[in-house]
Formats: sequence, C-alpha cells, structure tokens
Amino acid sequence: MLIPEPLKYIGTIELQPDMVLICRKFAINVFKVLRDHNIENLTEMLNSMVPNKLGEREYFLLPSTGHSIDWSSVRSVLFSYENIRKDHKLCPLNRDARTIQTESGLVCECILRNSLVCTPHDRKVYCIRGIFEDLTGYSQLKSKYRSCKTYKDYYKHRHGINLHFDREPLLSGKEMFPLRNYLCKGREPSGKGLDVQLPPELCRVIVSPIYINTFYTFSFLPSIMHRLESVLIAINLKKLHTDRCIQNVAIPSIMVLEAITTKKCREKFDMDSLKTLGESFLKYVTSRQLFQVFPNQHSGLLSIKKDKLISNATLCQLGCEHKLSGFIRNECFEPKNWMFPGDTSGCHSLNEEILTDTRKMYISGRRKLKQKTVADAVKALIGAYVSSGGEVVGLIFVNWLGINVEFPNILYERKFQVKTANFINVRCIESLLNYSFRDPTLLLEAFTHGSYMVAEIPRCYQRLEFLGDSVLDYLITAYLYEKYPGLSPGLLTDLRSASVNNDFYAQCAFRKGVHKHILHASQKLQKDIALSTTNSEHSNISFPKVLGDVIESLAGAIFVDSGYKKDLVLESIKPLLEPLVTPETLVLHPTKELTELCHKQHYNQKESFSRNNGGTSSVEVEAFGRVFTHTSEAIDKKTAKKQASSEVLKGIEK
Repeated sequence: MLIPEPLKYIGTIELQPDMVLICRKFAINVFKVLRDHNIENLTEMLNSMVPNKLGEREYFLLPSTGHSIDWSSVRSVLFSYENIRKDHKLCPLNRDARTIQTESGLVCECILRNSLVCTPHDRKVYCIRGIFEDLTGYSQLKSKYRSCKTYKDYYKHRHGINLHFDREPLLSGKEMFPLRNYLCKGREPSGKGLDVQLPPELCRVIVSPIYINTFYTFSFLPSIMHRLESVLIAINLKKLHTDRCIQNVAIPSIMVLEAITTKKCREKFDMDSLKTLGESFLKYVTSRQLFQVFPNQHSGLLSIKKDKLISNATLCQLGCEHKLSGFIRNECFEPKNWMFPGDTSGCHSLNEEILTDTRKMYISGRRKLKQKTVADAVKALIGAYVSSGGEVVGLIFVNWLGINVEFPNILYERKFQVKTANFINVRCIESLLNYSFRDPTLLLEAFTHGSYMVAEIPRCYQRLEFLGDSVLDYLITAYLYEKYPGLSPGLLTDLRSASVNNDFYAQCAFRKGVHKHILHASQKLQKDIALSTTNSEHSNISFPKVLGDVIESLAGAIFVDSGYKKDLVLESIKPLLEPLVTPETLVLHPTKELTELCHKQHYNQKESFSRNNGGTSSVEVEAFGRVFTHTSEAIDKKTAKKQASSEVLKGIEK
C-alpha cells in the first residue's frame, strides 16, 4: 500500500494575470471532462473567459513537478489545430516523425501520444497513450461481434462509418473513468478506464500533451477537497464555541467533524459513538441535579422533568438557536455536484448566513433536517467535549447550549431511623459488592419495593432507581467508549445496548441471588420470580423488571452513600454485572438481528400483537413469505417479540 506524502509548503509563485487565466482554463477543462465525459460547449466556455479583476481571490488545483507547477501540462489547454504548425516547430521525436490523419486533419504522432481526444460519432472522451504499430483498420478484431472480422467491419456495421484511412495505425486509448466518492466506506480506487483501439480519423484532438495519470490523480481531488471543506466546517464550528464560552480546550477538529456527520454520509465514521456518550452524560448530569434539588419529589415527577429537559424537541430547538443545524453533514457526497474551482457556469448558487458579528457561513441550496437529526448532533457534540476535555468541559458546553446544570453541594438527608438488620441481611448483600455502606438505611431503601410499605420504612427504591439508572448508563457507556476506541460506531452501540438495559441487569440480579433480598408484598411479583426460577435454564426466559430496577437502585444508593463518587459505583457494582459483554461475546438481540437480516436480504417482515385475557402478549413475525412464522406468548410484548424473532431466525438458519 502506498502512503501519500503529506502536504508541504513550497513557497510563493508570482503569476501574471494571463498565466492565472491559463491555470483556471486548465483546471476547468480537466474537471469538466471528468465530470461530464464530453466537451460540449467547453471550447466556447474557455474562449469566453477573461482575467479576474485585480484583488479577487482564486484557488486552483494544478499538477506539480514537485517543486513548481507543471507548466507543460497546464499550457496544454492552449492547444489549437489552427496553430499546430506554428507551435510545433521542433518535434521531440525526430524530423522524420510521421503525420497521422485525424478528424481535425494531419497531426504529428508526437502530438497524438499523451493527448486528450473526443470521438464525435459517440460523443466520448479518451486519453491517447500511444500508437499501435501492428494494428490498422484491416487487423483482426477480437470481440463478441462475430459478424465483424476487422475493425473496419466493426465501425461499418455498428456505427455506420466507412473508414477512409483504413491503413493508418490505430491509437491506444483509455476511456475516461467516472468520478467516484472515495470517502464512502469500502470504496477502493477504481481502475484507470477501459483500454480501447481507436481509428485516428475518428479522433479530434482537444488537449496535448496531457497524461492519463493526470486525470486519474485529479479524479481523487473532489473527494479530497470535500474532506478538507468538511474539516474547515468543523474548525469553524469549534471556533464558534471557543469564541463564546470554551477557552483553551484542545478538542480535535476531526472529532467535531465526526460529531456532525450522520450515517447518510456513508463515510468511515459517523456521530453514533459520540452521540451515545453525549446522551448518557446528559442524562446523568440532569438526573443528578434533579435528584439533589428536589429531595422530596417522586421519581415519576423527576422523570417528567428530566425528559422535558433532554427531549429531542428541546435539544433540536437549542441546536437551531445556536445555529448548529447548519453545520450538520447529512448527505452522501456526490462528486458530480462538486463546485470545482473556477466554475462560473451558474449551476451553483450560495446563500449567506450570519453566524456571529464576525463569522458567516455559505450554503448551497436549502436542506430539510429532521428534529431527531439535529438533536443527535447536539448529543454527539456533547460527547465530543466530554471525550476530549472531560466532564467539566462537557458541563460547560451543556450550559452554553442553555441547559443550566450544576451540582449543588447538598447532602442527602435521611428522614427516618431504622434498624436495618431487622429487615435485610446487610453483610450478605455487601459481600456481593465491593462496598460497605456508611448509612445502611440507603441499602434498605434500595431493596424496598413499592408494595412493602411499613411505618419504619416510609420510602421505596424508585428515587434511587431514577438516579442509579442514569449513573450506571453513563459509567458503562464511558467505560466501553474508552476500552474499545477502535470499534465501529455500530458495534459500540450494540455493545452498549447489550450492557445497559433492564433485561441484562435482571439476569445479573437473578444469577447473583439479589432477588432473595427484595422486600415486597406483591403476589404477582412473587409468582413472576417463582416462574423465572422454574424456567431459568431457558435462553429466552423473561425476568421481572423489578430485578433490573433493584440493580439500578443499588447503584444509586452507593453513589449517594459515597458522596457522589462515580468511580466507586462502577467498582462496587461490577461484581454483580460480571462478566460484562465484550466484542467477542456480544450476541445481537434476536429482534434486531432479524430486522437487520430482513432489511439486508429484502425479506418481508410482518408483526402482529394481541393481548390475551390472561395478561400475556403474543407476537407473530413473518419473514421470507409464509415459510418462517412463529407466535410466542410471554408476560410482556417485548419478551414475546424476542422469543418469536429467535425462533424465526432458527428457521432461516436451518
């Protein structure tokens, strides 16, 4: 694999206005040929160009010799058949070089070698690399057209052209290759066009000398320049934040670019990983503040306040107010639509948008962005600042957005005194953890179900669960993000989904025997736990949600008891959650796996849901016609869907 050399500054090159005009003509000539694959109106366009006014800025992409501009290639745009004799006084081959009949007239063979020609009969453009000494119009043709034995026969039958100069040697050409987006995932450099053999009398010379490698190199430039333009957008966005609030934060511009890039761009990176980190951080900081500021409010009210603060509608509004939406990259780059330098054809128009008193943005056309897309970009930017600058910087950015969050120094007041040992086995529970409680009543609260209300215990686990949910979510997400930095965004999201969910917590609680310590007076819960115990060997068993809730309330209790020290929470709760999911042990959720399979293979997938008298749910998943169907019943819709999807997958695998 060849590693490209980095960009390097050579120096200043003084150009007169006429040379600047030639440079512009050359660049436009190359890019229009690459983009359009024809030369219609190209000559008229180049001839009508005049030098720009003094002081106007231009930028060009030109071939280089390594130390200066490759003027021999640039001046090739001045080629004219009318001036061929005047310009071609000294042949670089020899005095006896032959002339060959082209569509334009007689041309020296040295001009044909490494030239750009067009064939008016099929309106195609080719690069000529050389001349076949042993091929003429009468040479045998190797092709699928059996009725055409020679090149002369081929052009007669396929194009209705009778070659008059059939003894002239054929030209070795390359068909112009298409522009590609090399930023796409999995996109590899394409070949340099198809090899062709062309009768010279059908070729009109446009530019000479110019090389096929020049066009091949220039075909990468739209993708390269698009990436540079995207990085500049990210730099401007970073400066916008720096100007307003965040000073001396060394956040990489490429990370900001990642945060504003959606999956639709189809590039090797997107905002998903940073969005996951930012979303969990935002959930954590808002939940912690609400828990501390409103010590007597029920978890339901706290959840409503939190959801309102960090909803997609709120984040979208804040993102638009701070003009972040204009920076989001939400379309796959199309090289043919790229506005190449010097193009004044009028097919592109830019609209000016004021960002600040000193900054402007220029956009082409108008875009429609979904509310969720803007909200996801806001979350990803939060994740970028947390990842680069830490939680303090992330908190500053959250406040800059307009979500006022701070962590007040408020102690968690205990309103009741109770002898904990009368209700739960504190030592046994602490032995499951790497933690000893300073205030055991927090542990008692974490294990008290809402149905178990006695005078000595006036509060159940729900407030601690509200806090612990966000703490665990953020801790595990940050842990996975740091531990597996090279993972693709999709795989990291799947890891997080498998590690941060109530089903996983409930399984861990059951496996470690945590369910034995829950204080409750619910017959239904007792029945569900007993059912889980009976069916524990089945892979698709459904555990009561309460078991997962208790893991979260335990995390909340440790967080409060330790004085809001997050590191202690993960260290203490980790024994209950081990073994944690790794990329090697990750198993996709059956529902997601089936959905992705159907989408990839274009299978039809149908689902139906009904609730039976007994309170169970049934889901039917149909994929690949009527062959693979399964109906399952479980205590909730989610579990039934999981079981049905798993059975359908087994059928497809067989």
